[in-house]
Amino acid sequence: MRLVTFRHDDRERIGAQLESHILDLSRVSAGIPTDMKTFLSLGQSALAQTHEALASVRESWLLAESDVTLLAPIPRPDKIICIGHNYQGHIGIGKTEVPEFPNLFCKTVNTITGHNHPIVIPPATQQADFEAELMAVIGKRAYRVTEEEAKSCIAGYTIFNDVSARDYQKRTNQWMLGKSFDTFGPMGQALVTPDEVPDPYALDLELTVNGVPHQRVNTRDMIFSVPYLISYISQVMTLEVGDVIATGTPSKLPEAADAERKRFLQAGDVVEVTIEKLGTLRNTVQ
Repeated sequence: MRLVTFRHDDRERIGAQLESHILDLSRVSAGIPTDMKTFLSLGQSALAQTHEALASVRESWLLAESDVTLLAPIPRPDKIICIGHNYQGHIGIGKTEVPEFPNLFCKTVNTITGHNHPIVIPPATQQADFEAELMAVIGKRAYRVTEEEAKSCIAGYTIFNDVSARDYQKRTNQWMLGKSFDTFGPMGQALVTPDEVPDPYALDLELTVNGVPHQRVNTRDMIFSVPYLISYISQVMTLEVGDVIATGTPSKLPEAADAERKRFLQAGDVVEVTIEKLGTLRNTVQ
């Protein structure tokens, strides 16, 4: 199931994404919440009701996707936890051994934006860069869970672009400010439930800028798995429904292959992140 948050007639609500339509869950039943975090907190009952609706779709429940504005699946997550150096081949400059523990940092909620929304680069930074990532969404409260228990806490997966202002990021040894410019966290299009992603560690991932590939990897090269990350983080803090974990970005393709890969993002660039089974997240730079 592909769950989306969208805006239509100046109202924000949730639905299920079909080929060219959105099943508006508020039209299926007045009892279905209109925001994703509340929907996920209902657990299997809400998912079962949605499955039933998808099995016998009524035309009156459908909206043309071209008539709605897709938002980030989780427009206002309480926690945006990011993992650095979590791919073989991208473990940090000068490092030769994989890290013993995950490298964690946070982004702020003002960064979140959706599919086909602009990435806005302000005058303050001249070095806006991209980072394609698989993102996991928490669907059940997790505190001090084991890796096995963590599996049931995953509501699904989505695509994330950890846009980063490298000049700000390099000013100090703390990354947060360079990661937290407005619109520097595109997410979407959909939250894809685990039943449609049976093996999240066998997915092809690619990022292109203006059609030119800049990152390409398979998630099998990930060092720390999502259940491990959930378990590890939950020993310290409680993860709540709707919290998100960006699982890290791979290295860029060799710079020598194409001069286009050497520059930072510029106005007019079109950035696309495609992950197998999840789809494509597209944003234009302003």
